[in-house]
Amino acid sequence: MNILHSKMTTQELTNCVGVAKQTINRWIREQNWITESIPGVKGGRARLIHITPEVRDFLATTPKLRHLKLSLQAAEPNYSYHTQDDDPVWRKIQDVLVMMEPDEKQRLQTLLVREGLSGFLRRLSIADESA
Repeated sequence: MNILHSKMTTQELTNCVGVAKQTINRWIREQNWITESIPGVKGGRARLIHITPEVRDFLATTPKLRHLKLSLQAAEPNYSYHTQDDDPVWRKIQDVLVMMEPDEKQRLQTLLVREGLSGFLRRLSIADESA
């Protein structure tokens, strides 16, 4: 199932909807979608698209996401329960998790259960040595 996050890159949206990046960029211009620049990407061309209810409704008309409108009507209102959406580190962690294969995710889960956060950070050599 395709999942639409609160903010997505053009490439992520392309993968979900199954259209060319040029089509997504055209929709951004024609539909006046809200976007923001991605911190740390030079040139200012890389953008995050805010997936607002209007964007979701528009995307629900595409062949690949026709089911989206029905599932959204049955779902609870879209609330943001996390404030990390604006945190670039959180966004990067989400991107990495999305790209992982299922067996890699399972091994990561096993590591986290076995080692905990402190063990995980120690393995990454970013643990706080004073703790």
